[in-house]
This record gives sequence, structure tokens and C-alpha cells, in this order.
Amino acid sequence: MVPDALVTVLHFARTRWALDFRDRAKLEAWQAKRLARFMRVVLPSAPYYRNIRATGLADLPTMDKAAMMADFADRNTRGVRAAEAFDIGLKAEATRNFAPMLGDLTVGLSSGTSGNRGVFLVSRAERLRWAGILLGRALPGHLLKRLLSPWMPPLRIAFFLRANSNLYTTLNSRRIDFGFHDLLGGVEPALSQLNIQQPDVLVGPPSLLHALAAKARAGQLTIAPSHVISVAEVLEDADREAVRAAFHVDTHQIYQATEGFLGYTCEHGTLHLNESFVHIEPDWLDVAHTRFQPIVTDFSRETQLIVRYRLNDVLRVRDTRCPCGRAERAIAAVEGRADEVLWLPARADGRAVAIYPDHFRRAMLFTGPSVREFELVQTGMQFNVGLLTEGSQDEAAARVSAELDTLWHCLGVVPPTLRFTDWQAPSPGVKRRRVRLQYPPEGLTCTF
Repeated sequence: MVPDALVTVLHFARTRWALDFRDRAKLEAWQAKRLARFMRVVLPSAPYYRNIRATGLADLPTMDKAAMMADFADRNTRGVRAAEAFDIGLKAEATRNFAPMLGDLTVGLSSGTSGNRGVFLVSRAERLRWAGILLGRALPGHLLKRLLSPWMPPLRIAFFLRANSNLYTTLNSRRIDFGFHDLLGGVEPALSQLNIQQPDVLVGPPSLLHALAAKARAGQLTIAPSHVISVAEVLEDADREAVRAAFHVDTHQIYQATEGFLGYTCEHGTLHLNESFVHIEPDWLDVAHTRFQPIVTDFSRETQLIVRYRLNDVLRVRDTRCPCGRAERAIAAVEGRADEVLWLPARADGRAVAIYPDHFRRAMLFTGPSVREFELVQTGMQFNVGLLTEGSQDEAAARVSAELDTLWHCLGVVPPTLRFTDWQAPSPGVKRRRVRLQYPPEGLTCTF
């Protein structure tokens, strides 16, 4: 058997150099070739797809988390039942021991931010491939030299997430010192460990990175990472600025979900879709094609099949080509989930107008530094605004009201009623969600 480390290195080299497409036509030709093999060889191995006659990807049905979980055993190639996988995953969550596997399969649970918990399966071969692809896409040049120099100390990575996994610990090797930190424990217990490890790479949700930056500015954290990567949550400008002020580096992103490794930040700071390994159909949300929901087919996975999976995320495209020259689609922002899009009636004709999370983030930026945290929840024509402020909350609420009034005017919508409350911090390990839709105004037809 080929050593795991060598397999990962081969995937790394292939990703870094052989699949570095600069021509869109060549990238699409590569995708077509891999998709043809996937449909011919892999799809028939899953009972759900065995009798579906399809000449192309468009002939296959779309799926979402509910559909995947309903037919879980038929949509994976090992015949694993959802109950078996959940049993392993829930025990790991309860005991915080993420080492047990289902045979040779790694089992993990999704965070459930969309309202339904999902479970995923990854084989040994897929784990090693994922590790090589991740390092190939996310590791900057100055750390690549360090990784490949056996006479130098190993690369030190500090990784914060709600749950660990054999998938992530695949990165641990003689050349990589991988340290997992449990988000459920909060920030304080990790400080001493970080000060000892002195990580070169710091990975975590942006709310956690922001908190660590505050600890660094307060003198409680003495690390100096040369690469910082945001995962799991929407990266906001305030998070970027806090990290830059504390650690003097820019924050990069990895767009990773249960459905696969979907995107990475290039050396110019642009988020690119990982289209050398996943095919992404854009379901456009507007006529101008500025935002879309991705429909994902991961043609590199052969255990739990992700085929035309409609994600609930809203992606905003970059309107200019990235200077890096990569052919993979450039994304300006992952704005959030579809249920973080709020709706109000237009003043002119009463039609539903979509208000994207980024509209609110920009409006809140103009309220000034006194608004430290906010949350906005729509219940019909009322917006419940939770604020954490420095100084008078009444004054901060007045500024927020003024900025939102400007937004309503620019969008041409009927202003909602604002109800201000105190901001409540999410529980440890719970993803930050600044904007949420509980239900839209009565009688409003809200469709993209």
C-alpha cells in the first residue's frame, strides 16, 4: 500500500501545478471529461441513480439536504444507513472524541444552521485527496517552502471548529503540527495552548478570529501567524480589519461545506470556486446575474454522492477578472444563506423586493464604532434589531434608524417598524448569523 503521506503529496502536486487552469475553455473541457467518467463509473454504484437514464448532468434531478437524508443509503455507494452514520456522529459530538469510524469511513455531522442536521461520509482515499487539494489551494508560497524543507521545523496549524474530524487530522504529519481547538470550550482555554504552539497558520470562524485579535491587542495572546484563514461563517470587513490590526496579515477564506471543498482565496485575496474538482451551476437570483445559489456536483467524491445539490448559500460574483488569471469563477462574497435574505414590499407597486445581508452589513458600517455587535431578525413588517453598543444605546439606535431609512429609500421599499433590544451572544460553537428571516410580510410573494 502506498504511504498516506505520499498519496497526499501526489494530490497536492497535481492540484498545485497540473490543475492550475488559466483558460476557461480548458477548465470546462476538464470538467466535461471528469463528469463523463463520474456518470459512467461512479453514479451506477449508488442504487438511487442506477436506473436513471441520463445523457448529461442536466438530466439528473436536483437534491438538497432533506432529499439526501431521506434516501441516504441509496445515495451513497457503501449502503450505509443514515441511522448508522448518525449513531457514530452523535456519539462523537457527545463525547468530543472524533476518532471512531464506521469501518474505514470518516463520519461527521453538519452544523445544522439550515434547520436540518446532515451527516457525511468520507473514505480513506477521499480524506487523502482532500488534504492534498486543500494544501494545494490554500497554502501560500512562503509556507510551501517551509513545508517542503525537512531541515526546517514543521508547519504549525491551529484550527478552531465546532467539531474535529479524521478528515481534518489527516493533515497531521511529520511536516505539519496540527492543533485542533474545540469552539465549544470558548476562547480562554485556547490562549495558553496557542502561546505554546505559536502557529504559523490560524484557521477559524471570523467571529473567533475577531475575538483572538482582541486578546492579542490586550497582550494575552502572543502569536504571530503569517497566514490566517476564515471558515464556516461570513467574513465581514470588521473581522478583516481586526485581524490585520492584531496580526498584520490579510484574512483569506476557505469555502467548505458538508457538500465539499467549494472555494479558496488566491494570492490576490480573491475567492475562487474550486471548479477543478466540483461543477457548480449558478441558479441566478437576479436579471443582472450578480448573485446566485450554487448547484453543486462533486465529481471527485465516490462514497457519498453530491449530485446537483442545491445549496442555500447566496454568492455574489466579482464583476472584474481577478489579476491572478485563474479561470475558476471569482466570487466577491459569500453573503449568507437564502433565509438571510429579507423581503419588503416596493413603495411603487407592492411587489416583493429582496434585501441581501450585505445591504445591512454596509448600512451598519456607517453607524460608526459605537455599534459593536448587531443582529437583525425579520418578523413580517417588523425588524427586531439587537445591539451591543459602547455608550448610549438610544443614540446608537437613532443612528441605525437613520442608516436603515437611507437604505429603504435607496431600495424603494415600504419602511418596516424597528424594535430595538439588547444583543445576545450566540452560544459557544454556534455559527454567527447576523441577519435572519423568521417570516415575510403577510401576502407578499417572495421568490427570486
